[in-house]
Amino acid sequence: MTATQRNTRGSIHTMLVKHADVLVTMDDTRRELRDAGLYIEDGRIVAVGATADLPQTADDVLDLRGHLVIPGLVNTHHHMYQTLTRALPAAQNAELFGWLTSLYKVWVHLTPEMIEVSTLTAMAELLLSGCTTSSDHLYLYPNGCRLDDSIDAAQRIGMRFHASRGSMSVGQRDGGLPPDTVVEREADILKDTQRVIEAYHDEGRYAMLRIVVAPCSPFSVSRDLMRESAALARHYRVSLHTHRAENTNDVAYSREKFGMTPAQYAHDLGWVGRDVWHAHCVQLDDAGIDLFARTGTGVAHCPCSNMRLASGIAPVKRMRLAGVPVGLGVDGSASNDGSQMVAEVRQALLLQRVGFGPDAMTAREALEIATLGGATVLGRDDIGVLAPGMAADFVSFDLRQPLFAGALSDPVAALVFCAPSQVAHSVIGGRQVVKNGVLSTVELGPLIERHNRLARQLVEAAA
Repeated sequence: MTATQRNTRGSIHTMLVKHADVLVTMDDTRRELRDAGLYIEDGRIVAVGATADLPQTADDVLDLRGHLVIPGLVNTHHHMYQTLTRALPAAQNAELFGWLTSLYKVWVHLTPEMIEVSTLTAMAELLLSGCTTSSDHLYLYPNGCRLDDSIDAAQRIGMRFHASRGSMSVGQRDGGLPPDTVVEREADILKDTQRVIEAYHDEGRYAMLRIVVAPCSPFSVSRDLMRESAALARHYRVSLHTHRAENTNDVAYSREKFGMTPAQYAHDLGWVGRDVWHAHCVQLDDAGIDLFARTGTGVAHCPCSNMRLASGIAPVKRMRLAGVPVGLGVDGSASNDGSQMVAEVRQALLLQRVGFGPDAMTAREALEIATLGGATVLGRDDIGVLAPGMAADFVSFDLRQPLFAGALSDPVAALVFCAPSQVAHSVIGGRQVVKNGVLSTVELGPLIERHNRLARQLVEAAA
């Protein structure tokens, strides 16, 4: 227990949340409580219920009349460095492989400062849009960049973080997609992955930082690296993450190169199980869905990115009906061009309906995927739900905003159906990181100015 979790008398630090118009628990019975709140001790929820039934005093009190309270949203896939290369003209109208090819020549000029600042910027946008836990898949390490740069940013801003040590080892000369200038030696990858696990990974309940082993994709790493990475991860009992079946070209590459579908290749490598989740899976076939369901292998659904790159519509309804764990991800900010979690929840619902009909996904199912679903995909049993014993990770939205006008017959559905909103308050582990819509841990003005300056430098370096 840290000093900041103790009040001036050295006793347990408490927080009371009261009078929320609606509180969404996401518990086993999916309770939605009126005039409700939470009682929190040292960053953990002790009681959930009607305001009248909770203790009436605490060290910190949040009166949330007029607010909707939900569990903090969980982002299961991101590339935060890409906030530096949003909407670049050369990549605006390309599918996945062409998009990557045009951007690799820019990303090779990344610096440690750029990784730190872009991570802070992406996390600020996530926090203000309701996200309290995020993964990040960093798979390029030019010019001295390290995973430590993004970890330092997460600890500064106060976000619960799953830092994925990504990698690329197969360049163009070996039949891969990335240029040889952005790949690493496999021995170096494994050595550094072991280093960051030993230095940073916290396997304990309520952990603020966990490390993930994450070779990038079938078209940028070898079979050997995939297998060695799985062995390393399972030795240290950490999770595994990669891209899978993102579009038809991805599937064609897998069939031509390995003689297997993407799901068959994952199975052959040992990349299935409850400790594994794959990003996208837009083109996952029925056999792949069955495999993932049987093994508990997770999927990070990224609707905005899939639309932006014309990758297709992931069969999320079929996955969920089969029992595949599904979470939500904003993906990289150069293929989504945003890190707005509530917008992603809304897009998940709308895209499933475009593809599979008006009953393909409800507002509450979309919200469940973004909270409890994401927690399950990341292997967490301490977030995604507002219940006693869970981490005090929650956000509130002010229902008195114009965008909710006329929608208060169902405030929960309104959060998903109406225009994307920003949070009024965000609490992570009992620590308030957004107060009255303002990020309290980082000053945004200077951060954005610095970010834009670095973005210009990055693009100019590639010119």
